[in-house]
Amino acid sequence: MAILHSYPFCPQSRFARLVLAELGLEPDVVEEKPWDRRVPFLEINPAGSLPLYIDDSGLAVAGPSCLAEYLDETRGEDLRDRRFLPQELGQRVEVRRLLDWFLVKFHGEVSDYLATEKIYKRFMPGELGGGPPDMGAIRAAQTNVRYHLKYIGFLISKRNWLAGDQMTYADLAAAAHLSVVDYLGDVPWNEDETAKLWYARIKSRPSFRALLADRVPGMAPADHYDNLDF
Repeated sequence: MAILHSYPFCPQSRFARLVLAELGLEPDVVEEKPWDRRVPFLEINPAGSLPLYIDDSGLAVAGPSCLAEYLDETRGEDLRDRRFLPQELGQRVEVRRLLDWFLVKFHGEVSDYLATEKIYKRFMPGELGGGPPDMGAIRAAQTNVRYHLKYIGFLISKRNWLAGDQMTYADLAAAAHLSVVDYLGDVPWNEDETAKLWYARIKSRPSFRALLADRVPGMAPADHYDNLDF
């Protein structure tokens, strides 16, 4: 049985969960707290990053980008026109560019700050960095999310999906990261209706249901979080 090491509010883990759900794959899920750095986990993935997917053969696939490539190589051809990394070279380049935008740039400028400061620190021991949130980091992320939202709106104004005519890894990565920020109520949806409508399309997919059911203990989501007609 395949295994997915992930954390419910880790944005990179959410990308893995969305992709696997879209493919109809249901691995056993092991909750891995990002700050714990458990020795058995580090022995498999020395980077200590999430997600970590272990396939039926025992092959360990670490990190969201690596997992996306692995799933395309092992299952992409069977998806034909539903392939999340399209066959045509130019389209593949564009999907990879946007995948990097959201898994690296958006994560580094927005979702990692907010997840860490507003969620992780609530449960981290003090010696590992737990405690009150850094309001400066939160304000920076809340500022940064605005131009990312505008960029999503710009892309969708010219395309059916972020990278082109069909849904790809780019859409799933963007939605996964936004979902954490949205839980916290930090996405200014009123600033870009085009981006909001795109997110509503993704949010309505069956693969998103598990994410919408997640809850942070002691912290309710934004009122619209699991409302498909928000």
